[in-house]
Amino acid sequence: MKVLISVDMEGISGVVHSVETNPDRYDYERGRALTTAEANAVIAGVLDAEPEAVVWVADAHGSFRNLLPEDLDRRAHLVRGRPRPLGMLAGLDEHTEAVLLVGYHARAGSGPAVLAHTMSDAILDVRVGGRSLGEIGLNAAMAGHLDAPVVLLSGDDTACAELSELVPSAVTVAVKQALGQAAAVALHPQEARERLRHAAADAITQRASIPPLTMAGPLDVEIDLYGPYMVDLAVLVPGVARVGGGRTVGFHAADVAEAYRLVQLLVQLATIKPG
Repeated sequence: MKVLISVDMEGISGVVHSVETNPDRYDYERGRALTTAEANAVIAGVLDAEPEAVVWVADAHGSFRNLLPEDLDRRAHLVRGRPRPLGMLAGLDEHTEAVLLVGYHARAGSGPAVLAHTMSDAILDVRVGGRSLGEIGLNAAMAGHLDAPVVLLSGDDTACAELSELVPSAVTVAVKQALGQAAAVALHPQEARERLRHAAADAITQRASIPPLTMAGPLDVEIDLYGPYMVDLAVLVPGVARVGGGRTVGFHAADVAEAYRLVQLLVQLATIKPG
């Protein structure tokens, strides 16, 4: 079987501040080490349950160049760098039987939640079919489009609740309890890794009873952007139009895959500064 592990940073045990997740900040190297260790715990758990599994790991934070390749479990295939097809889910295909989301965070506007956002600080909300979805929901829906269930998520308690609302039978591991945007009560990293290894094995064992998240098309998608100038750029994309007030754009998508790709593009456009 093929398994995809998508690894973000904000939901890693011990990580509470952007200095631990941004390459130009002083504590980033510690964040990288903590993230790689949690990824290894999940890889080990998957292979405990299915020793012959083919494990792909998608580095899914920021530049997609955060995991330490030399320290990652050598039994896994690492997908690194950007831009790339399917972004945070690079490596996902019709052969993938299970997806595990490690170190994930809650969507923009939720809280208390550690470092909550959706794709970028430029995005205030994404609604698909009227339902607000963050990275957890968008990635679970994209995986479900290819019939792959998200069987496990780790992060703070708010992120875990977000997946449980969408996929109640999925396994979740709260490695910290959020106190706010930059504060949490965290498990010791070693304790977090031990729990993750056991949970990953359980999730893989139970995968047949965990359904994929499916959203039938066509779909109406709306995105609230931080700045009006971002809307000015977004509506240059064919099919994207202003909706309601000055900060919202919308488009129609044939299916989840089309919606996912276009959301990725609009997120990138939103990073362009006016000038």
